[in-house]
Amino acid sequence: MKIFTPKRLATSVALLTSAALLAACGGGADAGSDGATLSLVGFAVPKAGNNAAQQAFAKTDEGKGTTWKESYGASGDQSRAVAGGLKADYVHFSLTPDVTRLVDAGLVDKDWNTGPNKGIVTDSVVVLVVRKGNPKNIQGWDDLVKPGVGIVTPNPGSSGAARWNILAAWQHVIAGGGDEKAASDFLAKLFGNVKALPGSGRDATTAFQGGTGDVLISYENEAILARQNGEEIDYIVPDDTLKIENPAAVTTKADPKAKAFLDFVLTKEGQEQYVSKGFRPLDSVEGVTVGSVKGANDEDDPFPTPSKLFTIDGDLGGWEAVNKKFFDENNGIITKLLADSGKS
Repeated sequence: MKIFTPKRLATSVALLTSAALLAACGGGADAGSDGATLSLVGFAVPKAGNNAAQQAFAKTDEGKGTTWKESYGASGDQSRAVAGGLKADYVHFSLTPDVTRLVDAGLVDKDWNTGPNKGIVTDSVVVLVVRKGNPKNIQGWDDLVKPGVGIVTPNPGSSGAARWNILAAWQHVIAGGGDEKAASDFLAKLFGNVKALPGSGRDATTAFQGGTGDVLISYENEAILARQNGEEIDYIVPDDTLKIENPAAVTTKADPKAKAFLDFVLTKEGQEQYVSKGFRPLDSVEGVTVGSVKGANDEDDPFPTPSKLFTIDGDLGGWEAVNKKFFDENNGIITKLLADSGKS
């Protein structure tokens, strides 16, 4: 159950309006007839980073005068909306398959992920967000299945963030020497402790901030951003966790300014905007200055390297295999576990 105080509700509404917004963040006083209005459709988590990048882009010759219409929501839902006709010049999703859906629909070029960044524009890791002072003494994955620990994580049926979260927990067991039965049993216990399965990563953050649960499985950047916004929370980067890699692409009929924005995002200056909002810089972009990041556990060393950092391609066989094995609507391991839990 989501619990909102009037103050919290007002804050959430202000932050989470995801209907198509005219965002002057790209233009401001410099907006003019030489600019363009671009439609961005994406998952909710990187909104603050996107807005910071848009503002920086507007200060360049290429981006001068650019304004934005934005639609944010759960990654899978947003991808399906674009495939169904929602206008988009630039898409920013949680999972590579959400862009692949648009390639299959003829809306994004097949070579969208051939660059050195492989289509990825933002990086993060899966973390455990807890109440201030960590009253349940959550230190890692094994603590999540203890009696009395209430978990919030988004629903993998709609949310890309959820898939990162659940796969991180699965791989924790496998990397520790467990077999697939042990990993399935672990997830069954984890789902048994779930108190809420909101539709998106951002909705999950809002539910946790509203008082639901003891621990939120989330993106590191979500935890950092929440603290930047004054939330009294703590977060733990587990010793072993999953690297989150979020893709973006321009559509086949996009205004050329959209490609210019994508190019800017993949520069040192562009990546630094996302770093300021808690995202880790891409390995493929050289010279990014991390500096101090407000809201991080250690603001001067904001992105600690986990002892084990799993990747989808390196440890789980890539998204095509992952989706078939774990999230197939009929036979996926996690689909079945959720159904058995009665919380799907």
